[in-house]
Amino acid sequence: MKILTSNNFGNHIFEPVWRSHNALVSHSVPAEIAPWLFDQGSLTRRILLCCKKKFRVEVLSQKWQRPMLNEALRLGVHPEHHALIREVLLYCGDSPWVFARSVLPRKTLTGRRRFLGKLGSRPLGEILFSDPDIQRDALEVAQIKKGQRMFRCATECLNDPPDFVWGRRSVFYLHKKPLLVNEVFLPSILMT
Repeated sequence: MKILTSNNFGNHIFEPVWRSHNALVSHSVPAEIAPWLFDQGSLTRRILLCCKKKFRVEVLSQKWQRPMLNEALRLGVHPEHHALIREVLLYCGDSPWVFARSVLPRKTLTGRRRFLGKLGSRPLGEILFSDPDIQRDALEVAQIKKGQRMFRCATECLNDPPDFVWGRRSVFYLHKKPLLVNEVFLPSILMT
């Protein structure tokens, strides 16, 4: 099988550059967003603690499609293979705080984990952090800019989007079966 790199596909320039915490030394992260980006716990739980209004999840899309190249490479799956991709907004009251994009390869949605394909408006993080068998790898962080597909998806709900937003991602393993969770923090999360 041919080894795939970002150079094999022309659209990689429209994808964020994800970096580990250590690699961010030369890329300063604003102090106000850093606690959200580097928190190792459940984002859903943290939002529930900080949000003084009603929390809700709005499902924007859930369908089988090809993942972005950087997502396929991160998961170790072939970029031509379809995965279940779920995009949601996490709201505090009427304000969207987080855009989340989860990529669930077909092999992950087998056996006891089939129900993950039918979450509806239930937060995925609530399930992931309540299962003691789930393992999470290291967080990666990116500054997501205008012109990148992830930026467009994340900020479509905003009347006046900024020039960039910050996001994080990590792979969760369910009995060695991976799923990728991208979380993009929208400006309203800093207005608490």
